[in-house]
Amino acid sequence: MLLLDCPYCGVTAEETEFHGGGEAHIARPAPQAEADMFEAYLFHRENPRGVHFERWRHVNGCGKWFNVARDTATLEVFGTYSAQMTAPPDDLLKTIRSRRPDFVWRDIA
Repeated sequence: MLLLDCPYCGVTAEETEFHGGGEAHIARPAPQAEADMFEAYLFHRENPRGVHFERWRHVNGCGKWFNVARDTATLEVFGTYSAQMTAPPDDLLKTIRSRRPDFVWRDIA
């Protein structure tokens, strides 16, 4: 069971109070983009073993979307942050690197 902290209302709760929304930091193609770019946007997602950035919604609380950094193999949650951020905050990346020295952030967007 994951314990998540909502960065907006400050509630810490089990994952059942939230709803996962897939991979974070995915850039939507421009309206005039080719069909294969939309296909990649809609259907091709990372599924790494290790550190992953995801979108979650606080369904049974404030209702807002936010991002979560967690390890898909161990379910360790490194932290949460606003969904409006285009990249994870530096302090969160530093925390992840301290626990996973081989981790390298790559800008997905």
